Amino acid sequence: MSLFPLLLAALPTVSSWAVNTSLTERALTSAISSGCPANSPTSCGSTTSSNTCCFESPGGLLLQTQFWDATPVSTGPNNSWTIHGLWPDNCDGTFSENCDSSRDYTGISTLLTNQGAASTLSFMNTFWKNLPSDGTDESLWEHEWATHGTCYSTLKTSCLPSGSSKGAEAVAFFETTVKLFQTLPTFDWLSAAGIVPSSSTTYTLSALQAAVRAKWGFTPAFQCSGSTLNGVFYYFNLKGSVIDGTFVPINAATASTCSSTGIKYAPKTTGSSGGGGGGSTGTLPAKATLVASSVGGILSLGTWSTQTLATFTISGTVDSFTMTSSKGNCGVASGTFACGSGVSLTSFSAVSSGGKLLLASGGSTSWTSDATPSGSTVQTVFTGSGHAQDYTLAITST
Repeated sequence: MSLFPLLLAALPTVSSWAVNTSLTERALTSAISSGCPANSPTSCGSTTSSNTCCFESPGGLLLQTQFWDATPVSTGPNNSWTIHGLWPDNCDGTFSENCDSSRDYTGISTLLTNQGAASTLSFMNTFWKNLPSDGTDESLWEHEWATHGTCYSTLKTSCLPSGSSKGAEAVAFFETTVKLFQTLPTFDWLSAAGIVPSSSTTYTLSALQAAVRAKWGFTPAFQCSGSTLNGVFYYFNLKGSVIDGTFVPINAATASTCSSTGIKYAPKTTGSSGGGGGGSTGTLPAKATLVASSVGGILSLGTWSTQTLATFTISGTVDSFTMTSSKGNCGVASGTFACGSGVSLTSFSAVSSGGKLLLASGGSTSWTSDATPSGSTVQTVFTGSGHAQDYTLAITST
């Protein structure tokens, strides 16, 4: 949980960012519904509620925590941070743990698979990794649920829809944690500012914070062991339920544990990049189309269509490359893929799967849209899997 909590009296107020994050709200929708109203109060705010199924309390200060395990043992893809957990601190920075031993579920893989969350499990197998010295990935998942997940008031079994399967609240916890993590691509945000893993270069804390703040709008708390970077805490308040509520970002409520200068961002030695569990093998073409797994593919503005596909120019390696189309740079901003003259270049990776090279953003090969394109009707392309139509994009040489 959070280290050395600071006084929270000066917490920033909810910004317009939360009001305009319809993509984030959709992306964090679970298979079950909380039934909470859209105007549910925000946790740790001036308005409270006795309905703790729709108002997270007392643990209304939420942390999405991430690992950068590089030394002495690397875990996860070399172009992505990995999930640590989703923790409910109290609004004053204190916290509770292990709140309900009767719900200390084991066999998380089976639980997720049996309740239709196989895609979440697939992502976890690549991006929610335990150090071998600490045990299996399953043991980390069981620990995170038992230690932190059981402490959410909005995930009590009494808050679930009638007839919910045993463990449905834990499934919702893992689904929400994964989807929130997918909106926080730390590796890409740092890379965009020229901050990349290195065996020789060191960085300042202010540079790390500025890189994330430029993309996310708020300052996280970076974590170091000595001078070596190994984690980051993203802070949120919650409007509604963990199941399908709105995560409202705020500045870190605790200080970073890194020194101001001389921070080492060590390279991983796993030799693979992430995306659905595949490795980054294969040859990256210089010119390619992006073909959707269901129908059609991507046009020059970055939209999904059944019309003639655009040719993209690719520069880099399978682990990190940029793309341009006839319209300009291609990139992802606020979870939306686009190409054009005003678009900032984003680093992508390519993941080998089933004999194809799949386009990955933030380590994930999942792409999603509101509907399937037809005729002249095109669809906006989003990262993740929170919209009506999910698909992958194969990088096909032209």
